[in-house]
Amino acid sequence: MSLTLMEGNEAVARGAFAAGCRFFAGYPITPATTILNNMLGLLPPVGGICLQCEDEIASIGACLGASMAGLKVMTATSGPGISLYSEQISFAIGSEIPIVIVDVQRLGPSTGSATRGADGDVNFLRWGNSGGLPVIVLAPVDLADCFKLTFEAFNLAEKFRCPVFVASNKEIAMTRESIDMDAQQLPEMLTRHAPPADRDFLPFQVDDGRGVPNFLPIGGDVLVRQTSSTHGVNGYITTDHDEIAAMVSRLKSKIHAAVDELSYYDSYTADGAKTLIISYGVSSRAAKAVFNELKRSGHPVSLLVLKTIWPVAEKVIRRATRAVERVVVIEMNLGQYVHEIQRIVPDKPVELLAQMDGRLITPRAIREKIHA
Repeated sequence: MSLTLMEGNEAVARGAFAAGCRFFAGYPITPATTILNNMLGLLPPVGGICLQCEDEIASIGACLGASMAGLKVMTATSGPGISLYSEQISFAIGSEIPIVIVDVQRLGPSTGSATRGADGDVNFLRWGNSGGLPVIVLAPVDLADCFKLTFEAFNLAEKFRCPVFVASNKEIAMTRESIDMDAQQLPEMLTRHAPPADRDFLPFQVDDGRGVPNFLPIGGDVLVRQTSSTHGVNGYITTDHDEIAAMVSRLKSKIHAAVDELSYYDSYTADGAKTLIISYGVSSRAAKAVFNELKRSGHPVSLLVLKTIWPVAEKVIRRATRAVERVVVIEMNLGQYVHEIQRIVPDKPVELLAQMDGRLITPRAIREKIHA
């Protein structure tokens, strides 16, 4: 065993590098800046590119251009920067441009508290695009998750040609922990599908059995059209109702149809438990401590840690809630994801422990909620 001490942001950078990321653009913002710092050390020595741009809008724009040219790309910011990313997130969705976006969440609203953590961007990440089409959002719990889920985010971005968010948190990003990097097991690295050579290339044509178009880079030998407007399979702007409906339907279904494949989670069950805790992100660490403590004390609860927030892992949630009488949702905001749980399990009482004041939710607060 060879332990390395690092913070969550460094693990994100290493996960991106291992996944083949060779282009990063960002603008300094607490608490995401050290991702930029780490990428600056990783990319240039292998011929990669790391840019500090003039602002967040330029940063994500540079990433989208590099992605259209065929590179694996990542940017990182916090809540104020995510707000500025919004227009080009919509572009990435509509034109199916792979990109990994790390949101190291801090306390809002607006500029908020730069050095205090929160999970207040959860719904913004899902709905902060024009059109409301789905995206993929992964939520790490600890250092190992920062490394592995960032790697997975690149695989998902490449496979589904869409933005994939890593919803980190200041407390995860800037906390140093020990990790055995040699023991971290990663899946096979994925890349975009090239088109068959026996037919003319259409940039948004989908092969039978796959909901995602093949890819050729802009700037190559074959003409590739891109537009942020509604378009047909040839990439030209269209106002044809049938073409528009087909495009929008496919952009939704390619994500929702794969929800089982996208659902990362940890489930901890205890015999006789009548209460299920559902958590995500850094609060899951306190929830896990409560799970272990109550199991030892003979008053067990079960715990479901969601690492995919969007799309919603409905089957996983229904299965986890089947044997319990009560659900408690833990959130470092005023209650954003709890509404999804209430929608999925309307036949059970779903309670919320919410806290949004810049402090971590403690095991004691969770115990008191369970025993209330």
